[in-house]
Amino acid sequence: MPPADAAAATASRPNPATAPEGGRFARVLGLPWPAILLALLALATLIGFFVYPMYPNYDSYYSLIWGREILHGHLPSFDEYQSPTEHPLAVAFGALLSILGRHGDRVMVFCTLASFVVLCAGIYQVGRRAFTPLVGLAAAAILCTRFDFPFLAARAYIDIPYLAFVVWAAAFELAKPRRGGVVWWLLAAAGLMRPEAWLIIGIYFLWMCSGELGADHPDAATRWRRWAKYAAWAAIGPFVWVLTDFVVTGHPFFSLQHTTGLAEELGRTKGLAEVPEATRRFFLNLAKAPVLYAGIAGFLASLVLVPRRVLMPLALWLIGTGTFVLVGIAGLSVIDRYLLVPTLMVMVFAGFTLAGWTTLRPGWWVRKVWAIVAFGVIVYGGVFTATRVNFHNFDAELRLRGNSHRSLVQLLDRPEVRAGMRCGPVSTPNHKLIPDTRWILDASPKQVIARADDRQSDRIKQGVSIFVVDRGALLRQALVADTDDPFDNVPLPGFHRRAFTSYYAAYVRCR
Repeated sequence: MPPADAAAATASRPNPATAPEGGRFARVLGLPWPAILLALLALATLIGFFVYPMYPNYDSYYSLIWGREILHGHLPSFDEYQSPTEHPLAVAFGALLSILGRHGDRVMVFCTLASFVVLCAGIYQVGRRAFTPLVGLAAAAILCTRFDFPFLAARAYIDIPYLAFVVWAAAFELAKPRRGGVVWWLLAAAGLMRPEAWLIIGIYFLWMCSGELGADHPDAATRWRRWAKYAAWAAIGPFVWVLTDFVVTGHPFFSLQHTTGLAEELGRTKGLAEVPEATRRFFLNLAKAPVLYAGIAGFLASLVLVPRRVLMPLALWLIGTGTFVLVGIAGLSVIDRYLLVPTLMVMVFAGFTLAGWTTLRPGWWVRKVWAIVAFGVIVYGGVFTATRVNFHNFDAELRLRGNSHRSLVQLLDRPEVRAGMRCGPVSTPNHKLIPDTRWILDASPKQVIARADDRQSDRIKQGVSIFVVDRGALLRQALVADTDDPFDNVPLPGFHRRAFTSYYAAYVRCR
């Protein structure tokens, strides 16, 4: 090869190791710009926490309730009417927060919002360590604009801290392959929050074991001891989960059976033939079309330019998508939140579409053209988001969730309602308001029931009946599924209204 051609080939070859860290823009006021942006995100999140006083979702309230039951010396009520699947680490965290009394729910929301900031930092680190800092920044920026994720955080969904554990485990492993240590801790914690992490930690177990093979590695006895230690780490999640189910319910696989039954009851099961379409639809819902297409383009580009650096994001995408398919085949709930991990990897690859030009050596014309095109894509993405996202609806949804909960607190604290509880249980239209009501009243499962539960047909004829009177709350808490009976939100004969707020009304009957 002539010298000129060799020099041109060298200039065009990707070299992430020498990619610029940001040049003259790398530091602002003496601080690295990623740190400044992270601080601004944390500040915006803190402001949002106070501007929109949100409360936990259905599942997270149950974690608080179960944790409180444990502190009171009772076994948690895992098998109540349409209760969600328990998650051991979430229950333990709920027990800790329940010490704070009613304020524990708001602290849970704060911790989940903080987890979202940590997650954004983790996505930045994955993009930076797999590719370049600008790729990581682009991926984190995309995450912040996918409003489903911050909304999950604002409602204290367990998915956000779970994602933070998984993403940071990947970031640490990228920094030092076969690192062990902190990676084991993070994956074990993730395995106590969602069973999907069991497949991730199982594959990491095989990865760590493979590193012990070869002539330059320890003798057989030492190797077997290390493998046993790795196996113990990988078994923490399944072991604690099964042990918890057995101690509480007497059935070691209660969570699996309960989840399957609940999925069928709520209509969340999918046949194998429906899984591909559900996968496509959920990816589009979570990432949105421009990010999904940019992710595909970024994956193909990175596969050509830096194939070895693709491995970690690709592995997490394959594991996450494969787990979703297996969940569908097993007849468990098929919901979009099970695709959150692979969706994050789509964002990383989309970040490569926007900033992958930083993996090329400076001065090459392709790098300049790519940067110009990426800028055009960013403008298009901004216009797409601004024209399709209804920020008024987003604001209204957040305010509805917060205001309705505070309205329920006001209703249940009324003396007339407390007096009516002496006449019988508190009943709600269906299962949706049960955890909120139990948390506010510090009530047992027998004290708060659902009128939709056929087993309670005799008990709902007296006591306190809660009814939803606001249209927005009605569609989210009383008429959620096609199977919900509108008459469950209509007072029975003999009940008289004793208290009301802008969202709810309480009727009482004493025999």
